[in-house]
Formats: sequence, structure tokens, C-alpha cells
Amino acid sequence: MRRLDDLEDAGLLALAQSDAAAFGVFYRRHGTALLGFLVRRAGDAEAGADLMAETFAAALVHAKQFDPQRGEPVAWLYGIARNQLAMYHRSGAVERRARRRLGIQSVALNDDELERVERLASLEVNARVLAGALDELPAQQRAAVIERVVHEHSYEEIGRAEAVSEGVARQRVSRGLAALRKRLGGTS
Repeated sequence: MRRLDDLEDAGLLALAQSDAAAFGVFYRRHGTALLGFLVRRAGDAEAGADLMAETFAAALVHAKQFDPQRGEPVAWLYGIARNQLAMYHRSGAVERRARRRLGIQSVALNDDELERVERLASLEVNARVLAGALDELPAQQRAAVIERVVHEHSYEEIGRAEAVSEGVARQRVSRGLAALRKRLGGTS
């Protein structure tokens, strides 16, 4: 039997639905470069880390839809990342302008914190564990995470559907993802 590290990316994605370790190998291969890509384009380390987590979460959810006939796995991953970036830039422009006007700085992550984000994002869990952890979230956080990660709705769309502000929707997703990471073996 071949080791997971010996498999090409397409093979890892094919196994990801039944073997969480396969997705972990895919993450380790591309996580650092993707984080750099997202931090540079978001212009903010914290946003880049959030976007990376959302990108890999979406990639895990949609791994079964990857079609190697349509392109390379890494191109598919970066396509997801570009979609996440576009949503971030569309939804966050107003918030960023308000922060600048008020003189509120974004929290910058140091190397240790970025490394911690990488460890959290690389959690290797199977679908049953993830589903169980999702079930433990408060209903509002669970709904927001599912809408954002599974259905790929923007924070604005989630806020509108829940009759809350975009900021509250973003907070519910962020807190839900943080709670999931903690429940799945990471730290908050």
C-alpha cells in the first residue's frame, strides 16, 4: 500500500472524504504557501489566517466535487481562496474604512501565532467527528458556519437571512470556527 505522502494531490482529494489524514497531507503541502498568498492579498495577517481556515474548510467540504479533468488540485484550491478573498474584499470594505476613520488597528499575528493558526487549520478529523462537533455548537453559530462554509454565502447574505448585522454574522462564524477547532483538539 502506498503512503499518503507518496500520493499526488488529486489522489489525496479523492481519499479525503473517507480518510481525514489524506486531507491533512494535502493541507500540509499547500497550507504555508496559501497562507502567504492570502495574507499578502488581504493585507492583514489575521484576515489571511481566517481566510485560509475558510478556504481549507470549503475545500474539505467540496473535495468530492474536485474533477481532475478540469485542472490541477492546487489551481482548484487557489480558486476557492480567490473566491474567499473576493467575498472578504466585498464584505469588509465598509468595515475597514470605518476602522481607519476611527483609528482602530487590526490585530497582527506574530510568527508563533501564525504557526498556531497553521496547526489549527491542519486538524485531521473525519466527517463523523466534525458533524458531532458541529452539533455541539450553539444553533446560531452552527447555522452561520454551515451557511458560510458549506453554502458559501457572504457575511452580508448570512446577516440578512438572520436579521443581524454583517459584523454579527462574521462574529458568529468566527466564534463557531474557533469552537470547532477547540473541540477538535486545538486550542482557541
